[in-house]
Amino acid sequence: MTRLFLLAALAAASVAHAAPDAPSPILTTPEAKDVLTYAAPQIARVTHVDLDLTADFTRHVMRGTAALDILARPDAREIILDDNKLVISSITDAAGKPLKWSVGAYDEEKGAPLAVEIGTTRRIVIAYESDPGASALGWLAPALTAGKTSPYLFSQGEAINNRSWIPTQDSPGIRQSWTAKITVPSDLVVVMSAERLTPAGEPAGKGWHSYRFRMDRNVPPYLIALAVGDIRFQAIDRRTGVYAEPSVLARDAAELADTGRMVSTAEALYGRYRWGRYDVLVLPPSFPYGGMENPTLTFATPTIFTGDKSNVDVIAHELAHSWSGNLVTNATWSDSWLNEGFTTYFENRIDEALYGKERAATLADLLWDNLQRDLKAAPDPDATRLHGKPGGTYGELDYSKGSTFLRTIEYTVGRPRWDAYLRSYFDRHAFQPQTTAGFLADLRANLVRGDAALEAKLQLDRWAYEPGLPSNAVHVRSATLAKIDQMLARVNAGAPIASVDTKNWSTQEWLRFLNGLPRTQSAARLGELDRRLNLSTTSNAYIRSAWLVLAIGNRYDPARASIANFLPSVGRGLLIFPVYRALRAQGEWGMAIARHDYATARNAYHPTVVSSLDRMLEWKGGTGR
Repeated sequence: MTRLFLLAALAAASVAHAAPDAPSPILTTPEAKDVLTYAAPQIARVTHVDLDLTADFTRHVMRGTAALDILARPDAREIILDDNKLVISSITDAAGKPLKWSVGAYDEEKGAPLAVEIGTTRRIVIAYESDPGASALGWLAPALTAGKTSPYLFSQGEAINNRSWIPTQDSPGIRQSWTAKITVPSDLVVVMSAERLTPAGEPAGKGWHSYRFRMDRNVPPYLIALAVGDIRFQAIDRRTGVYAEPSVLARDAAELADTGRMVSTAEALYGRYRWGRYDVLVLPPSFPYGGMENPTLTFATPTIFTGDKSNVDVIAHELAHSWSGNLVTNATWSDSWLNEGFTTYFENRIDEALYGKERAATLADLLWDNLQRDLKAAPDPDATRLHGKPGGTYGELDYSKGSTFLRTIEYTVGRPRWDAYLRSYFDRHAFQPQTTAGFLADLRANLVRGDAALEAKLQLDRWAYEPGLPSNAVHVRSATLAKIDQMLARVNAGAPIASVDTKNWSTQEWLRFLNGLPRTQSAARLGELDRRLNLSTTSNAYIRSAWLVLAIGNRYDPARASIANFLPSVGRGLLIFPVYRALRAQGEWGMAIARHDYATARNAYHPTVVSSLDRMLEWKGGTGR
C-alpha cells in the first residue's frame, strides 16, 4: 500500500458507519409521475441495491449480480424495473429459488420494462451482464488515457443511462441506498461514489482484486457511479482530495487546492455537508461533461485545467449539487431546473465568497449571455419553460433561467432573508425528491407567507410555468467584461488585433471577446486574429472551441488542421457540440470535414456523445465501438 493510498484508507476508515436510511418518500402527485421509467413505485419499489460485478475489459461488459431489496404493498405480485439491453441469465429470491420474469418491448429512449413476479419475496437476485454498447459505460483503450499504458472504464448515469448496467428502478424520484463489490484486473484501481471500504483492494484470485463500497444514504440511482483505471490519490485536507492518473495528479491537485475551502464556504452558506468526504476524480478527456456530481466523488473533465484556476467554478458547481440535486432531487427530469438552476445560483455564491464579487459578477454576466442566446435559439416557446419537457428546457436554460429566477428572489426579498429560507429548505427536504409545484408551495408557505404584494413582485408562476423571461429578471453586470466590451468596440470598428492586450485574461474574458466578434470576418482578419493570439494552437479548450466556431462560420480553411487535432482530443459536449454544429451549418463543405474527423474521434467519445453525434451527422460509417 503506497503512502497515498494509506491516506485514502485512513480517511475512509474515519467515516463512522451508520445504518442505511429509512426509505425516502415516493411523491404521488400528478406532476411527480416520471414518464421516463417503467416502474410503478407506489406498488413495489427498490429501496437498496447490492452489486457484485466484474469488469471484463476484453469483452467490454460488467458481469455478476445485483440483489435488490423491495418495499411492496401486501397485494403486489410483481415489481417493474428498468432495463436497457441487459443480458439476464437468471432471477431468484434470496434463497436461490427461480422467479418468473419477462422483458417487454424495447423503446429507443427508455429501454424496456423488466417485470419480475415476486409474490411475497422482498429480496431478489439478478444474474446478468451489460451489453458491450451500454450507454452508461465508457471503455477506453490505453491510448485514450493520460498514461497511455492501461485501459480505463467510467460510467455516466445521468439521466437514465444506469439502467444499461444496473437492473433497478432508474428514476430520480426512487431513492435507494447501495453497496458494491467490484472485481478488476490487479493492476487497476476502482473508485465509486460512496464510502470506500477497501481503498487498497483485496485479493480475488490470480490476477484479480476486488474493491468494496457502501452508500448508506438514499440517493437517486443515476448517482451510482464508478471508474476503473491507473488511478492514484492525493489529499488536499482532512476530507478532500484528488484522484487522477499518476502523470497528471500533481497538476490537477495544484489547480484544485481550494476544494477544502469550497466545502467550508458552502457549509457556511447553506448548512452541513452530509456526505462524509468530498473528493474529485479527474477523468480522461473523453468524459462528456464538465463535471458530474456523484456523491462523495465529483467526476471532472481535464478541460477545466487551464493553469489559472479560472474554471474551478465547475468544481464549485458540482460541490453545490451536494445540496441541490443530491440532497434534494428533482422527482422527474421535467423539473431538472430544480437541480441545475439551484446549483448554478449556489455555485455563484461560493465563487463570490471565495474569489470576490467581481469574479462572481463576471460569471453571472456571461451566464446572462447564454440565457439570451438560448431564449432566441429555442425551437418553440414551450422549450423555454422551466417546468417543461422530460428532457428539460432548451440548451442551458435549466441552468441560466433557473439561477436567474433564484437570484431575482434574492434581490427582491434581500439576501439575509433568502439565505435563511434556502438553508431551511434544504433541511426540510433533505434526502427527498421534489417537484416545481412542491418548491413553489414551500416558498409560499415559508417565505411569501401570504404577502400579496411580494407574491406579485416575484411572479413565481410566470417564472416556473410560462415561456420566455419575466420582466423582473435581474441582470448582474461585470466591470471586467465591460472593459472587454470597450475593447471589442474598438476592434470591431477596425482597430488592429495587435492593439489587443490579452495578458492575464481569464477564460471568461477570452470568451467574451471571441463571442463578441462579428460572425462574418474576412480571411485576412481571421489570419490576423490567429497569428496574434495563437488561437489555433491554444491548449485552453474553451478558447479553442470558441475560435473554431468563428473560423468555421467563415469557412476559414487554415483552421482545418486545428479542427482535426481538437475534435479527437476532447470529449466534453459543451466544447465539441458547438464545433460540430458549426460544421453542419456550412452544408456539404462542413459536413465533409465533420464526418472525416468524426471517423477518427468517434471511438474516443462516451456512448452518450456518440448517440447525439450519430444523429447530428447522420452517421453511416458503422458502429466504431
